[in-house]
Parts: sequence; structure tokens; C-alpha cells
Amino acid sequence: MTTPVTIIGAGLAGLTLARVLHIHGIPATVYEAESSPTARTQGGMLDIHDYNGQLAIGAADLIDEFGSLVLEGRQSTRILDPDGTVLFDKTDDGTGGRPEVQRGELRRMLLDSLPTGTVYWGDKVSGVRALGEGRHEVTFTDGTTTVTSLLVGADGAWSRIRPLLSDAKPEYTGESFVETYLYDADERHPAAAKAVGGGSLIATARDRSINAQRERGATLHTYAILTKPQDWFAAIDFTDPDTATARVAREFDGWAPELTALITDSDTPPVLRPIFTLPIGHRWDRLPGVTLIGDAAHLAAPDGEGANNAMLDGAELGKALAAHPDNVEAALTEFEQAMFTRSAKPTDGAEFFEHLFGDNPPQNLIDLFIGAQQTP
Repeated sequence: MTTPVTIIGAGLAGLTLARVLHIHGIPATVYEAESSPTARTQGGMLDIHDYNGQLAIGAADLIDEFGSLVLEGRQSTRILDPDGTVLFDKTDDGTGGRPEVQRGELRRMLLDSLPTGTVYWGDKVSGVRALGEGRHEVTFTDGTTTVTSLLVGADGAWSRIRPLLSDAKPEYTGESFVETYLYDADERHPAAAKAVGGGSLIATARDRSINAQRERGATLHTYAILTKPQDWFAAIDFTDPDTATARVAREFDGWAPELTALITDSDTPPVLRPIFTLPIGHRWDRLPGVTLIGDAAHLAAPDGEGANNAMLDGAELGKALAAHPDNVEAALTEFEQAMFTRSAKPTDGAEFFEHLFGDNPPQNLIDLFIGAQQTP
């Protein structure tokens, strides 16, 4: 099969690109390794910023649909001492520029906005090769192939398309997240639900943190964050949920029970999520017929900007291609130079991550939030 625009990866970046292209009458095909839209959970809450993510949603002409997904009150934030003392409590008054939505619902919104048959599920890339004149052949694990005049890698941290452009490989940051869920928390886990409040909770110490957020339906989605080498986690048998949970919870001995319950009372097995990044300012030389967007291009630590910038990448690339319908290389050059400039700058969220594990948590984090409130 031959397609003019082939997008590898049906995450937020790839789907936003496909949607913007569709609006401008440019056909695209998306290939996704996962077997279906519901093959795995899609992560938790996302705060969608007015300077990147919301711009992308506007370019995708989905503002009204996005508005229906917003969960009111979820911009509230609490910072607690490990002993459970509330040190900072910002209530969402509805005026913030970062409304919260669930990632899975945002992805579904984008999928529903595309023509039937745009996304091919269960197509995992096994290889890709250049054919010359900007054309590439992509081979999938089932042996099928597709040839494209424009190949876009939107396939995340471990992109199979990135090696065409760059030798860069993701590196471990030194932190890993252990993910847990408490369902129907107001009824079944009232102490933990009260601690989290209506939005998000952060309880942090020098090299560890418990971050939780209230999702739809009184679900509490938690990440226990630990600064440990990968070997430390490798010694834990995560196929034995009880043993793994107990070992992670031991790192929070002495913390308030309503906080540790977010780990020990989980209604799901703990899931290990090690954090990797690409070098800040990652870039590549222009290669005809191929580019990268989202985490494939500029993977960073979870700083609140990743999904926003991924969608902006997709929107900006789509607009560039629409603006240069007869000159794909001009569109790619314009897009990449703007993306390289944007991704080389420290993000607002990067400062948050530094303060989360700084020399004086949680006070440095509180100072950061207070400063953000005072900034016009």
C-alpha cells in the first residue's frame, strides 16, 4: 500500500496531526502497535495549557468537544508534609488557564474526530528503510509493508522511526514511578480521599514523593515516586503484587497512614514506570520525507508539558503541510526549526520537577506555587 502521509503512533501527537491534516483535506494513515483503543490504560489527568495544548485543540477545531471533557475543580492543589499536615491548599476557582481532562478521554475525542479507517490497529513496526527521493518503506511484524512519501514518527520514547534521523537514545533519569489506583474512594477509602481533596495532592521528601489526583468517578490515581537506580527496582518482583506493594510502601515508613494507603490499599497491582529522557535540545539534520513529533522527538521527564507539546507538534506540523501543499521539504524545515527552538527552552514544568526533589522539599515547591499564583 502507498499513502502520502504515514503516521506511526496513535497517541496524542499522531492523532492531532491526523486531525489537522483531515481539516485541511490532506489524507493520512495512522499505524498503531496496540491492538485497539482500549488495549491499555492511557494514563491519568492532564492539565491542558492555554499556550500550547489548547492552541492545538483550537487548530483541530475541537474546542467545544474539549470543553465537555473538562472536570471542574481538578485544578485544586494540596501540598502535604509526610506527617499529613496540609502546608498549601489552592482551591480551583475556575479561572485557571489549565483545565484538567483525562488522557484517555482526550485521545478518544481525537479518534472520534477522524474518518473511519484512518487508524490501523495492531500494526507494530519491525523496520523501515529509505527508498530515495524522500520515500520510505515501513515493514510491520506481520510481514506487511507500506510505502510513503512522508513518514512521521509519533511513536513515543522508544521510537522505531527516530534511528533514521538520530543516534540519540533515552536515558534513565534516576527516578521511577510506581502507579496505583483507588476506586470509589469517597466510599471505600475515605481517609485517603479526604487527604487528596478535590484535585491533586503532593507529599514530598528529599528523594521520594507521593503524588495523587482525583479522576472521574472518585478514582484516586497515585504515583509513588522514588529516586533509585534501576537495579533496585529490578530486585522487586512486580509479578507478585502484594510483595511489590509492601516493598515500595516500606520506603514511606513513618508517613501518615492516609498517604501510605494510596499505595497499600491499591485496587490494582502496582505498575513500575521508570522515567527516561532524551537530551535537552535534541535535534537532527533535515532528511527528506521523514520527521518526528512528541516524545519521539523530545522525550522529557513528566513536567506537565509533554502531552501539551506533543499535541502542539502535531498541530504545527499539520498547519505547515497545509501551508506548503506543493513543497513538503519547506513544510518540514519550517516545522522542525520552530520545534527545535521550542524544545530547547526549559519548560515551566521542568522547574516543578527540580523543586519536587530539591534541597528543601516541600517548602521550595510551595514557594514555586505561590510565585506562580502571583505572576500576572
